[in-house]
Amino acid sequence: MRVSVKWLSEYLDLSDIAPVELADQITLTGIEVDDVTLPSLTLDNLVVGEVLTAEEMADSDHLKVTAVDVDQEAPQQIVCGAPNVKAGQKVIVALPGAKLPNGLKIKKSKLRGVESNGMICSLQELGFAEAVVPKKAEDGIYVLPMEAKTGHSVLPYIGLDDAFIELDITPNRADALSMRGVGYEVGAILSQKPAFPEVTVSEDRSENISDYIHVSVDNSQDVPVYKMRVIKDVTVQESPMWLQRKLMNAGIRPIDAVVDVTNYIMLEYGQPLHAFDYDALESKTIRVRRAEQDEKLVTLDGQERRLNPGNLVITNGEKPVALAGVMGGENTHVTGATQTIALESALFESSVIRKTAQSLNLRSESSARFERGLNTAAIERALDHAAQLIADLGNGQVVSGVARVEAIQPESKQVTIALERINQALGTDLVMDEVVHLMDRLGFDSETSTRELTVTVPPRRWDIEIEADIIEEVVRLHGYNRLPATLPKSESIPGELTHKQQRVRDTRHFMEGAGLSQAISYALTTNEKAAAFSRVEGEPVKLDWPMSEEHQALRKSLLSGLLDNVQYNVARQNKHVGFYEIGRVFYPVTDSKLPREVTHVAGALTGSRVEANWQEDEQPVDFYAVKGILEEWFTVIGVSDEISYVPTNTYPELHPGRTAKVRWQGQVVGVLGQLHPQLADERDLKETYLFEIDMDALLDTDKEPLIYSSIPKYPGTSRDVAFVVDETVLHETVLSVMKENGGKWLKSIRLFDLYQGENIEQGKKSMAYSLSYQNPEATLKEEEVTSDFEQIKKALVEELNAEIR
Repeated sequence: MRVSVKWLSEYLDLSDIAPVELADQITLTGIEVDDVTLPSLTLDNLVVGEVLTAEEMADSDHLKVTAVDVDQEAPQQIVCGAPNVKAGQKVIVALPGAKLPNGLKIKKSKLRGVESNGMICSLQELGFAEAVVPKKAEDGIYVLPMEAKTGHSVLPYIGLDDAFIELDITPNRADALSMRGVGYEVGAILSQKPAFPEVTVSEDRSENISDYIHVSVDNSQDVPVYKMRVIKDVTVQESPMWLQRKLMNAGIRPIDAVVDVTNYIMLEYGQPLHAFDYDALESKTIRVRRAEQDEKLVTLDGQERRLNPGNLVITNGEKPVALAGVMGGENTHVTGATQTIALESALFESSVIRKTAQSLNLRSESSARFERGLNTAAIERALDHAAQLIADLGNGQVVSGVARVEAIQPESKQVTIALERINQALGTDLVMDEVVHLMDRLGFDSETSTRELTVTVPPRRWDIEIEADIIEEVVRLHGYNRLPATLPKSESIPGELTHKQQRVRDTRHFMEGAGLSQAISYALTTNEKAAAFSRVEGEPVKLDWPMSEEHQALRKSLLSGLLDNVQYNVARQNKHVGFYEIGRVFYPVTDSKLPREVTHVAGALTGSRVEANWQEDEQPVDFYAVKGILEEWFTVIGVSDEISYVPTNTYPELHPGRTAKVRWQGQVVGVLGQLHPQLADERDLKETYLFEIDMDALLDTDKEPLIYSSIPKYPGTSRDVAFVVDETVLHETVLSVMKENGGKWLKSIRLFDLYQGENIEQGKKSMAYSLSYQNPEATLKEEEVTSDFEQIKKALVEELNAEIR
């Protein structure tokens, strides 16, 4: 928002504060100032000149020799190449010694032997952007009004004697996207009440608006407020200099008096307006509705737009005549022949305008204001002001009455807050009278009790709704720089990690010690990746308005993100990759918008664990290497005794013969397996092994405390057993049988041999285990160990149909 200090001075007394100081004050109260511009500091020797004569220059097809009166002893001879220069004009003259914004320094010179004592300037040469220069002057010089005083400084006539403050308006402060909004803000800063001129509409009572137009809306949620006035007998002509000056300095090109008024009112009130050529509507009906699929409209920029039901259109009852809140239609725009104006002022649903502007790439000052919200109390006030101004500038008459549809009325909001709450949040010792005074500066009415303050917030500050908003307003005006620099008061207690936090930290250390590197992937991904590898049924949680197709849904597993990281590294010649990630996954909850969040740990490994060297051969990653990492980790966090592995083929993304569910206390807590070869080929990966474990399930449950004991002083003994069983018998099953029948002195079980082949029946396998026994309180007797060992062999034969070797 480019704020003119002179325009702002129409509402407030700014005589005692410099523009730079004012900008500093605005910054201190929370609205960022990008820049402060004072053109008059660098512009000098620019005066009003009157062209007395303009003769064609000999031997030139475009240059003219002019005699210009600049209120000196004699007219100055100036050579000018502008095609529109002619005698009788008041123009901008840069006298010798002037320095223009483009760095050009004016001095006496000769062009083709003809002396030139200065320069007749265009607006572009004075620093105005091409996009804001009026069309009549875009290819030549700018002609000043005849009342401009010859020889006087030209800066006041084109607004360059002003100062401009560039405000960077955040979405929550859309009220400052208008001069009146900035007026209220600066008034609060300077403890002044802005004075805005009252506007009275002079209506022609001989006719009523109902004779001209009727308005309707299909959906009051799309269009809560829609109002229209009609101005008749208008002569569309050029805007006066004061209006052009304000628009150009705000970055808007003057067009004609009608269009310029709508832009001027938008700048003053923050309320976008649109003017229709009433006769071009060819109807007495205005209907606001959603567009039909593939409905077409040619907008003011000459482009044919193909619309859809997501767009809101203004129609003449049948066909679209404007794209609501974004751009008017070419078929109803105001021209020099227009005599009757239908003027629209409305409130449109911000999300509809935003999506339309984005989809059609039609961002504008108007759409930006609709997107951020409007002051509902200014909708009709701005309409009245604009209608009267159009009538005054075009010698027209405002038809009596307003055609309207109103589903809402402007309402003030009340927010109640305790003084103690304000001081507690800010660390201040403000008293009630001080807070009331701050509210008065903002223009908010307030009522007080012993401890509470009830603030009445007018519609112009629609961003204020809750206690925190009032606290923010208090601290803005009180001064951020005046807040006490004290530490918060709290009871001093020793800090320590919770059990779960400590185990998470231990997990990081362990995984990195096992050779894995930590990865962090996005929680948002595609719908397909979000659902992959999940053991929880149901669709993933999806965003209503995702920023991109790659971030549409919340993940239900960490493995898709880890695989993307592995693929990225392998594609860049990192052949041996091991990643782990600790993060949250998100499961949908019935009858709740919020998902259930669960912390998982996952890993992905491919390539070799050990590369070939002079000491040892290459060791590629395999199922058992990854299983070994998990087994060691389960030991670290104290859950290894109750962990088991069950083969599964229920994960379509994993190898059906090399995948196992991880169970703890009878419940499935994770999965371990090889990436399906087909998916590996699609990602250009070699054998890749994955695991994912539900950490919350393992760490949130209360566990028996670890009890440390000294090393037993009595020796133990061991027994070996080898047997042949069906190849379908699992190692986990063998361990379970041995533990159940091993007796109380059985200390550990270790598989040391597994064989299939020659001398072993097909479909069978030979397994050999070493069993360790120990009594921590006495020396074991031979008969005790033998009895327990025989019981194990008997159980193997009976339960697993084993053949003891």
